[in-house]
Amino acid sequence: MSPGNVADALLRRWYVVVLALLLTAAGAYRVVRPAPQFTGSAVVVLKPPVTRNQPNQLTNLQPPLALVSYGIVEQLQSPAGARELRAAGVRGTYHLIPRNSGTSATPRYLIPSLQVQSQASGADAAVTAVRRIVDVYTEHVERLQTAQGVSAGARITAAVLVAPSAAEVQGDRSRGLAGTALLGAAAGVLGALWLDRYLMGRRTVSPGRHAGAVAVAD
Repeated sequence: MSPGNVADALLRRWYVVVLALLLTAAGAYRVVRPAPQFTGSAVVVLKPPVTRNQPNQLTNLQPPLALVSYGIVEQLQSPAGARELRAAGVRGTYHLIPRNSGTSATPRYLIPSLQVQSQASGADAAVTAVRRIVDVYTEHVERLQTAQGVSAGARITAAVLVAPSAAEVQGDRSRGLAGTALLGAAAGVLGALWLDRYLMGRRTVSPGRHAGAVAVAD
């Protein structure tokens, strides 16, 4: 199809192009003025019990504590853990990110810190979800030691290293607008060309369908 034929088809089906422009404008408005989205976050660390040799718990963060923390994270990321978090009132998207001292291919968990993130439409909701996740995580730490019969003075504890807070998510509006405009233009042109070809094809076939009866000689 030559450029002239494309232009003629777009002129014939101008209403499809106009509809695509209106839909693109609506999509661009959502990009420019998106619904507010907040990310809540906090950092939790497992601390060993205080001893005479190590009175400062934060200087005695051993790799075994990191393995304990990672094991609890795996429990919370299981289907049973997801149900437990929902029962605790956690809604929406959340992430449990253990401190990885290695790489994504070969992770190494040596520091028992955990970053908790939650996404919500409001700052208070995001912070509340983070706090509830931290509470459930702390309960798992306590239950694990209770099951092992660890005495109160020898227990590890979960402490909040960075208090829960929320920040509004700021997207890249220029890239969003460019993508919306490109998608709308492509959809409008392709839709108009397809409809024009379909209607022109029907117009070509229609005369044959309505042709009169052909007399057959005896």
